[in-house]
Amino acid sequence: MKKKLTMILAALMFVSAASVAQDKKMVRPASLKPGDKIAILSMASKPNDVYAKAGMKVLKEWGYTPVLAPNVNAKHGSFAGTREERAADMLWALRNPEIKAIMSTRGGYGSIQQLQQIPLDTLAKYPKWIIGYSDITSVHSAMVTAGVMSIHAHMCGYLYEQEVKNLFNDNPAPDSCSLALRNILAGGVPHYEVAPHKYNHLGKASGVLVGGNLSVFCGMIGSEYDFLKKDNIILFIEDVSENTSSVNRMIQQMKILGILDKVKGIVIGQFTDYSAGADFKKMEDMLAEELKGYKIPIAFNFPVGHVDENYPMIEGATVTLNVKKSCVTLTFDK
Repeated sequence: MKKKLTMILAALMFVSAASVAQDKKMVRPASLKPGDKIAILSMASKPNDVYAKAGMKVLKEWGYTPVLAPNVNAKHGSFAGTREERAADMLWALRNPEIKAIMSTRGGYGSIQQLQQIPLDTLAKYPKWIIGYSDITSVHSAMVTAGVMSIHAHMCGYLYEQEVKNLFNDNPAPDSCSLALRNILAGGVPHYEVAPHKYNHLGKASGVLVGGNLSVFCGMIGSEYDFLKKDNIILFIEDVSENTSSVNRMIQQMKILGILDKVKGIVIGQFTDYSAGADFKKMEDMLAEELKGYKIPIAFNFPVGHVDENYPMIEGATVTLNVKKSCVTLTFDK
């Protein structure tokens, strides 16, 4: 009897600890000041050699001091160096007190490989802005799980592409996504307003924003890095080069696990370069069909994903999603 009581108390303590972890207030990394150092490193696939140079040039123009990680241009097969080299760069950037933020050169595949060498308590101990998207979604998931906000946004590869475009423009103007990212790094909070969509579900909800590349975070469900374990979430999704049937399977996965039953709202981003399955030719038609029974605000065609207009999203921030007939707004708490 005594042993059974001890086991029950231990279980209750575990549940209580889990609840505390769920309710833990997210930490927003410190705002950057002019001259602050931003580390540029490669977390996944090997980058074009010019990506890091372009990132350095733009970050200097923004008033920051870019610093290249030791293995930023390393190569190991299709990866940006071995997983040990990539993890070493991340730990170097996190532990270096002079580094105030971290930007990836590109996505691709491989960022999940280094997470096993970077403990969650290390991410929590050194809260710094980590910037990237696509495959970097796995790092965002780990950051949010550790209790630290991060930024789902363009990386050095995009900055390079913008530099090339500006060569043919006599009066280049900063794009809205870059301006929004600069504002966040300096301590600002974004407010986005987009056009309505025929498949939208009207309504208003607040919660913690998590999401990114659908295939990446679905691959992390059930792991210690899974940000979908959090309660009261506003989920945003996007993907590239997937089949409508494959995305349908991921949606079914989240349905079966009860994940979609607990989300407060959904933001459907851009699904680019996808292929049509046997039953659904258009991705938005399939998503609308699968989500039609959910009585929560859902916004379609939001500008986030593998597109130029990829609005920076603060992962782990408290937001309010308001889907109206006239427009959709996504407001971040200060």
